[in-house]
Amino acid sequence: MKKTFKVTGMTCQGCVASVHQKLSGINGVEMVSVHLHKGEVETELTHDVPLSNFKAVLPDKYTIVEKENQVTASGEGISQAEPSVVKDAVTTEKSKLQQLRPLLLIFVYLFSASILLNYDDWNMREAMFDFMGLFYIVFSFFKFLDLKGFPGSFRMYDPLAKAIPVYGWVYPFLELALGLFFLMRFQVQTALVVTIVVLGITTFGVAKTLLDKKLIRCACLGTALQLPMTEATIIENTIMLVMAISMLL
Repeated sequence: MKKTFKVTGMTCQGCVASVHQKLSGINGVEMVSVHLHKGEVETELTHDVPLSNFKAVLPDKYTIVEKENQVTASGEGISQAEPSVVKDAVTTEKSKLQQLRPLLLIFVYLFSASILLNYDDWNMREAMFDFMGLFYIVFSFFKFLDLKGFPGSFRMYDPLAKAIPVYGWVYPFLELALGLFFLMRFQVQTALVVTIVVLGITTFGVAKTLLDKKLIRCACLGTALQLPMTEATIIENTIMLVMAISMLL
């Protein structure tokens, strides 16, 4: 059973993380997807859950009401809603590709920059160090744009950030430090080991989130761009992991 709610009072990704965490803990709630820009929460339920249960777990700053004219599990309203449902599905796919566009462009720029930096005297290992350094510097920059909202979004899927909340605050600084280490060729072996551990943990969390079919935002580029969590997140982490492991070996 699917239900959509209108939620007011959400102002940042920290609010999104808080609402997601509170509603996910309700008995009967299988999936929660929070949309800040629309002020909506989409849920999948194992059975009909009273609205009072949702209101009880949310802080007073939020108000939640059921969205009107929903398509119910019994089939009411399906005939009128079918065209819009199909249209929304197509729009969602297009929107997802559009949202991923900044991530794809960043990777093109990073690959191009690392190649150009080593064009005259080509060395694959040096180019990989430059790519990894630029990767961390650029990705940490986007996290610093909303340093307050990042930890809440990050701990929605990163196991270590869930267990140790302060890790979410430290992570952007850790990325910045790793980027400088790679670019300056300082303590490279240590940076490679840290990369494998850190991205290994994050990739595990991303994979579990996708397998659980949870619809959440990816915090890889911070919260400013609101990227959806997709297989692209695993691919970007895997690229870095393969590079780190190959250079370490």
